[in-house]
Amino acid sequence: MHSPDILASGLVAPRRFTLSEYHRLIDVGVLGEDERVELVEGVIVAMTPQGRSHALVISRLGESFMEARQPDCRVRIQLPLSLGDDSEPEPDLAVVTRQEEETARVHPRAALLVVEVAEESPRKDRLLKGRIYARALVPEYWVVDVAGRAIEVYSEPDADAGRYRALRTLGVGETLSCAVLPGLSLPMAGLFA
Repeated sequence: MHSPDILASGLVAPRRFTLSEYHRLIDVGVLGEDERVELVEGVIVAMTPQGRSHALVISRLGESFMEARQPDCRVRIQLPLSLGDDSEPEPDLAVVTRQEEETARVHPRAALLVVEVAEESPRKDRLLKGRIYARALVPEYWVVDVAGRAIEVYSEPDADAGRYRALRTLGVGETLSCAVLPGLSLPMAGLFA
């Protein structure tokens, strides 16, 4: 007999954690520092393992971001951002100010640009993570759709509504530029090659 997923059934609700409770779980060793989890709206969520395409896109973007970054910015690759009281996602890439990274008590609480590479989870990245980043007023958020070979660029965050007001999608024949990284000129065809 197949057992139903008890969480999906709605019969029980997960226990939600605050950011400080989550950090205490790490500090006392309940969660290991290298454990592949993140805090998303109070729920500790397992992170999906990376496939080859996912890893290649992160590597290519990381290299391009490092070349284009300004001296007062840092590029963080798969490192946490402490956003709000109940979320600490680990985006694939984030651009933060040097000051934010160096003065943050735990992890940066603000970012200029966040990127999620979606090989298996584009819906989660568009909706759930998009809501978190919009509420945190991240000015620009990208969802890289590996299967669709496109990048969705979200801008104009609305913190109250928890969404972005503007979206543009770039495909393989286009070149991506970004206000946060003025030196970035990213031909989409090379990203997904």
